[in-house]
Amino acid sequence: MHIVAADHFPGRYAVVGNPIAHSRSPFIHASFAEQTDRRIDYRAEWVAIDNFERWVADFFAQDGSGLNVTLPFKTRAFELADEASARAQLAGAANFLMKSPEGRVIADNTDGRGLVADMTAGAGWSLAGRRILVIGAGGAVKGVIPALLESSPQNILIVNRTAARAATLADGWRAQGAPVQGAGLEAAASGAWDVIINGTSTGLSGGMPTLPDALELGSDCCCYDMAYGDEPTPFMQWAKAGGAADARDGLGMLVEQAAESFYLWVGLYPETRPVIELLRATPKSESLVRRG
Repeated sequence: MHIVAADHFPGRYAVVGNPIAHSRSPFIHASFAEQTDRRIDYRAEWVAIDNFERWVADFFAQDGSGLNVTLPFKTRAFELADEASARAQLAGAANFLMKSPEGRVIADNTDGRGLVADMTAGAGWSLAGRRILVIGAGGAVKGVIPALLESSPQNILIVNRTAARAATLADGWRAQGAPVQGAGLEAAASGAWDVIINGTSTGLSGGMPTLPDALELGSDCCCYDMAYGDEPTPFMQWAKAGGAADARDGLGMLVEQAAESFYLWVGLYPETRPVIELLRATPKSESLVRRG
């Protein structure tokens, strides 16, 4: 655990991605620190696609303490780490890096816990015994499959534009006896779904994943977009138009996974509800300021 100064968490922290301008993580972590009457040096950092590993090495060599990792670097973050938690190993991806006292880079994945916490505790959804459709097969999806399986769904189908990528991801879980399958996007029309999760990056650019017209929402289907914005995402709009009982974006997931990261770094677990409510009330276009 870190030795905490009187009013400041030591070291530097950041969220790293490409793109990154949309990120609200600096405000979230400043809010968490303020709950403890401290400050934290946490910034959003854009990194070139071909420079990620070098940038991370330089960051930790220059007083860096911890990183959150977002698109498109989650698989590479896992691969560069010296050690990885069990959940990061299960996912094969990491959204969290920290430097140990011995100087080793440790990877973890808090995405799955953040997603399930927001869907269950935040939205009141039940996942047990449900048929879950997951769209996308990138690092974000890799990170949430373990937590979704812990919720005891009936089955999970991963669909992706490149069918082989979804099948490869699913095969790793099927080899362990998990009820996971992977296929192309057309397989999404294979029955009525109870929960549909958009794990693609289309929402970041105001887009919508290509889905078959015959895709069927169950009578009380709930839809979740891991992207977030000031307005309902195109995926959320599609879900509501299709009769979904509920549709949510990924802002709550962002805050919940950030809380887990904050705890792993500094040993204190923050309150998430007040931060989510404040973010919902304040559009990204408006300035969000926290000391530190």
